[in-house]
Amino acid sequence: MIPDGMQGIILSAKAFAPAHITGFFETHQHSNPVMKGSTGCGIVLNSGVETTVTIGEDIKKTDISLNGKAVSGSTVATVIEMITDIPVAVHSQANIPVECGLGASGAGALSTSYALNEALSLNLTANKLNEIAHVAEVKNSSGLGDVAAQNIGGIAIRNSPGAPDIARHDRIPCPEIDVYCIVLGELPTDSVLGNEEMVGRINLAGRKAMNELMKAPSVDNFMSCSKTFCTETGLANEKVIDIIEAVESINGMASQAMLGNTVFAISSTATKELLEHTLSEFGNVLHYKTNSTTVRLI
Repeated sequence: MIPDGMQGIILSAKAFAPAHITGFFETHQHSNPVMKGSTGCGIVLNSGVETTVTIGEDIKKTDISLNGKAVSGSTVATVIEMITDIPVAVHSQANIPVECGLGASGAGALSTSYALNEALSLNLTANKLNEIAHVAEVKNSSGLGDVAAQNIGGIAIRNSPGAPDIARHDRIPCPEIDVYCIVLGELPTDSVLGNEEMVGRINLAGRKAMNELMKAPSVDNFMSCSKTFCTETGLANEKVIDIIEAVESINGMASQAMLGNTVFAISSTATKELLEHTLSEFGNVLHYKTNSTTVRLI
């Protein structure tokens, strides 16, 4: 039911949540989804997902769409169920590739959570909204640590697992960095996390990568640890390795977005123009920048 006093009124709100590229990670299981998650390090981008939520008497059932197409949106549906039983229209615009390792699911969950809170004037705190988005991700096996990172911004280090207000986190201080991506295809998160043997390799490599990063928490060391992680786990296929080697041949640095069939690169000591030209030999180059801000209402 529409709240008393609001019959006939159309309520609407819009929120943005940034993309996040995980360089390496380790999974941490827990019976409580608030405590379950991952540790690791990744880059928060200046692009992401914008979600508009609309509520009114004409909306008889919940409708979820992504980039103009109706979707089941299980993670977003869980966010809605945790916040309200009122039918809502949720329309998300992803300005990033979906299911390619850029944290689109977490961004969609976060932007939906914040927009619903605003539209319904629920006055929930940021910590509660972040927790809802994290739990929705965990329950739907669409992510483990993106929501926490998307609330940190920059190059985010997740030192302990769980929802953002529970997890310990830090950042690698750095100026704004250009980040270039080549998307080779989709790689659903649950297809990897459902493989016990692969998760075992991920956890060993992820723990090692975190230890190495913390010896020298710099951008270049993050990229180096990420590259080692994607090759040691066997997640990097031949095409990914070819692109990484091409970038390294011009003194750039590259690795694979986790979990996704996407290569991300920074110029390091190479020129941005040379890096972009090198990457263009493998496909369409997407250009982003690091983002120090997090979720916001629009």
